[in-house]
This record gives sequence, C-alpha cells and structure tokens, in this order.
Amino acid sequence: MAEQTYRLLQLLSLLQARRDWSGPEIAGRLEVSERTVRRDIERLRALGYRVGALTGPDGGYRLEGGADLPPLLFDDDQAVALAIALESNVFPGSGIEEGAARALATLRQVLPSRLRHRLDGMPVTSLSARPGDSPPPVVPPEVLVELSATVRDCRILRVDYSRADTTLERNRLEPHGLITLGGRWYLLAWDLDNDDWRTLRVDRLVLRPPHGALFTPRAIPGGSVAAFVSARFKGSDHVDRWPCEGAVVLDLPARGVHPFAGDGTVEELADERCRLRAGSWSWGALAAAFLRFEADIDGVEPPALAEAFAVLARRAHMASEVGA
Repeated sequence: MAEQTYRLLQLLSLLQARRDWSGPEIAGRLEVSERTVRRDIERLRALGYRVGALTGPDGGYRLEGGADLPPLLFDDDQAVALAIALESNVFPGSGIEEGAARALATLRQVLPSRLRHRLDGMPVTSLSARPGDSPPPVVPPEVLVELSATVRDCRILRVDYSRADTTLERNRLEPHGLITLGGRWYLLAWDLDNDDWRTLRVDRLVLRPPHGALFTPRAIPGGSVAAFVSARFKGSDHVDRWPCEGAVVLDLPARGVHPFAGDGTVEELADERCRLRAGSWSWGALAAAFLRFEADIDGVEPPALAEAFAVLARRAHMASEVGA
C-alpha cells in the first residue's frame, strides 16, 4: 500500500509538471507497465482529480481543471515558496490579505515539522508601502478578476476614468495587461478614443459593463508589457532606459551608497570613494538625486549634468538669500 501511495504521488507530480503525457512516457518514468499506469489513473480519478484521456497512437493523459479543488501536491521548495509568498503579501492593494492569511494558516497546519522549522527561521514582516509613502489604494479582487478576463478574452472595455486632476473621462479600451508596481495596480491598454497606449491606475477605473466586441491584440512597443510600462515610467515611449543618464564620483564608500542607489550602479574606488551611475527623467532631477547623498562630488559626466548642477546651485543660492 505504501508503494502504491508513493507511486500515485509520483504520477500526480508528473501530471502537474507538464500539460500532456503519453502512456509509455509515464510508464517509463515510473518504471511500471502501461496497465499499472491505467489503474493508477483510475485511482486518481476516484480521488477527485480530472485526468482526461488523449487520443493518438500511444494514447495519453492530461490533468484538467475541475469544479472542485482536489488535494494538491507540492515538493519542499514549492511549499516553502508558497508560504513565503502568502506571508509577504506579494500583491499589495489587491484586497486578498484576509484570504492569504487563511490560506497560510491552512498550509502551515499540514506542513511537516522540518518545513515549519525552515519557515520559523525566516520571519517575514511585509510593509505595503515604503515609510513616508501613502498606503496603496485597495482594488477589489473581483475587479482584478474581471479585468484579467477581458485581457485574456481580448474584449473591449468601457470605463469611466478619474484623472489626477479629478477630470472624469469615458474611454473605450483594448486591454493588454495588468501590472502591479509599488503597491498600485495599472492597466496597459490601447485607448480607442485617443489612438494611443495608456497606462491607467486601476483604482481610478469604474467598469461600465457590458463589455464590447472582441479585438485583435496589437504589438506592444518594446516587445512586452513589462518593458513598455517600465519605459513609460522612465519617461520614454519605447526604449526601457532613462532619457538622462550620467555619473559622478562621490566622496563616500560604496557600502554607504549601495542601499540608496535604486537602479543605479556603484563602482568602488580608492580612498573610500565610489562612482555612481544613474538615470532620471531630466538632468535637473538627476543632479538633485546625486546631491541627496550630502557628499563632495567630482568626476561629473556628461556636460549636460554639470550644467544642471550649475542651475541648481543658482537656485539654492537664491533660496538661501530669501531665507536670510
């Protein structure tokens, strides 16, 4: 009986790892006959797993979704990864915190002691926003599910959208992807009324069903949702890079700069100094970002960055005279 149970677990693991398996493939992996495979498949079906049969020369099997959730099989690494994801709330602002907490409690109840000890050895404290940031707005899970369905089905959306200046828009959108960034949810869509790509905050969207007709997905600039949205947030339309990039030498050790470098790169130099390369949407913003380290600066490049430092210096001098 123990051998049969172990074999069923192995069979279930194979079916979860890949969409389709032929009978001979499974028999070879489990080192049993195809007749034994057929019997084990029937045992899984009796336990509630929907295992479909495939036609073909060798036949085959596919694990399908069902109306009820059957028992799931995870290896040690998968179980730990799932528990950490639930505990750290990988999707802040999605309104699933209570469900995640209940799922984590259920998972911990069935974890073997060796895995519970691994989790207890890495306590996780999750903050939904950085200190000083406003808390992310909560988006109802049913809204995320509905938006995901329109992306999957390629169906036109009708929405009301509240802009940052409180102006209300009515838009027809071709949704292409959902993104979570900094605790906020965004929808990447082609705006049919403005003939342009838009990245809209989901918490400002009000859906106006019924949804519209089907559409053919467009090619996303940059090749993917992630690349395009990253480029847009950097102030670029197509290329995923900052429009202004430069470097300075800071009179600080690299270890003191690394934690605050963001997506910049830090190069350690002699005499406890370092070179920081970074980017921003304007030369003035980039110069200000370097000044926040409150250290002496030299080795400025390119010249446009040096000019931005001069502009900031004049403004700082004027501000100091006003203060005096």
